[in-house]
Amino acid sequence: MADAVPVRCPACLRENDYAAPVFPCACGSPVVPPLDLAAAPLPLTHRTWSDTWVAVRCAACGLVGEWPRPELGCTSCGTVVRIPVRPVEPGAAAGGGVRDGLRPRPDVRGDAREDVRRPGRPAASAGGSALGRPSAAPGPRPAFRPVTIRTARDAVATAALYLRWLGFQDVRRPDGQPIPSAAVDLRAPGLVAQVDPTTAPAGLRAVECVWLNGLTASATSVYFSLAGYTRDARSRADDLGIPLFVMDLTGMPQPVNDPADALVGTGA
Repeated sequence: MADAVPVRCPACLRENDYAAPVFPCACGSPVVPPLDLAAAPLPLTHRTWSDTWVAVRCAACGLVGEWPRPELGCTSCGTVVRIPVRPVEPGAAAGGGVRDGLRPRPDVRGDAREDVRRPGRPAASAGGSALGRPSAAPGPRPAFRPVTIRTARDAVATAALYLRWLGFQDVRRPDGQPIPSAAVDLRAPGLVAQVDPTTAPAGLRAVECVWLNGLTASATSVYFSLAGYTRDARSRADDLGIPLFVMDLTGMPQPVNDPADALVGTGA
């Protein structure tokens, strides 16, 4: 995993530790986007699929690939921040790789899958579940294996995989209707979750709706968003104890409030 660097949120000016995601090149070597720390990070207020990819050259074989742009969810205000990346320089890689488009060396091996959860987040105690339910001390979980998000359907599938990784069983959509542009429901025994795959931050009403749905079903409420949360939504979720997660295009959900930290620490 890449070393963590401080990134200042342009909205609340708080510094967050950020480790650049690691991607698997076709040659098997890890690819890390070169962050441009001299450029100011920008808040992500509108997301388009065509603008969420960045060209990165593999240092081992020289192949240039398209990977998700680095993003960070501020742990203080919930703002999603896009981190600038240095552009690809023309020519072969410094490691003596091949030209763009040629077959990479088949003898290069490596494990590019890393646990890219944000470092430095406090671990929750193992004495109970995320919402105070008594539970046995959880055994060690393997690292979550993220799946790159390219479409809204990918975002919903990633959230379902992550909930299963947390320990919820039989996670599924409550009906077989096509995925709409608004938030999508996911259900499991003891769980009501919503996934917002749109390009607008989730608002106060969305957080209150998932809380009411969970209250009606006597279940844990969880919310996932691609574009982060408004300040009011974040504050209300903290008051109600709703775990909030933000997903970047690498497919790694990140907890953005204390209830989400607790859920990650103890599991379902």
